[in-house]
Amino acid sequence: MAASVGSLAGKVALITGASSGIGAATAVLFSKLGAKLALTGRKEDNLQKVGQECLEGDKPFLVPGDLAKEEDVKRIFDKTVDHYGKLNILVNCAGIIELGSIESTSLQQYDRVFNVNVRSVYYMTMLAAPHLIKSQGNIVNVSSVNGIRSFPNVLAYNMSKTALDQLTRCVALELAPKQVRVNSVNPGVIITELQKRGGLDEEAYAKFIERSRETHAMGRPGQPEEVANIIAFLASDNSSFVTGASIPVDGGRHAMCPR
Repeated sequence: MAASVGSLAGKVALITGASSGIGAATAVLFSKLGAKLALTGRKEDNLQKVGQECLEGDKPFLVPGDLAKEEDVKRIFDKTVDHYGKLNILVNCAGIIELGSIESTSLQQYDRVFNVNVRSVYYMTMLAAPHLIKSQGNIVNVSSVNGIRSFPNVLAYNMSKTALDQLTRCVALELAPKQVRVNSVNPGVIITELQKRGGLDEEAYAKFIERSRETHAMGRPGQPEEVANIIAFLASDNSSFVTGASIPVDGGRHAMCPR
């Protein structure tokens, strides 16, 4: 697949959330495609391991940080541009989930989810825009099927992903005249640590994954590499006439309706 999604040779790519899951898989694939990488994540040990897995091309530039902190967002971005002198691709992959309905989601939970899933992306995009205009680069945001379909008991998360999809479309329209493309991928259930970090214990997570066989038309959850392949396609010149798109990578879940 790596050869067919498009070369990223010589392109500088900043990937957030690169210490695990979809972000880590994207970093490894981008390395194979020849990108020069700046990787960030909260867990420095995990980030170091991912950096070591990016064996092809130049050694990745690692900038640990917490995107919930405004000062970290700016530091991560500034260090990336200082190191490479340019930016061609921004992949906003970092995200968190918290469980709760309108009756049980606290404002503190809401703020935590929106700070990472929306506010940090907004700020990172603001910082990146002048550099991407200069390089005629592109942005790929990692959203969710939860941004295009409605599910109970993950209210703040659903809202944050819908906001991210709208951000994608609006910024795509604003930057298209300057030849900067902006797209998103909308994964279904992917085998990562996201749900466990969001509050599911091992037993609940096992039931959640088993249930995914019924809630996804293809009868299974996805793998991080399957999402990374679409991110790489959108980041490459193979998608040169694609902008403002939100592409489901969800085994058909977005098209399903209960009967």
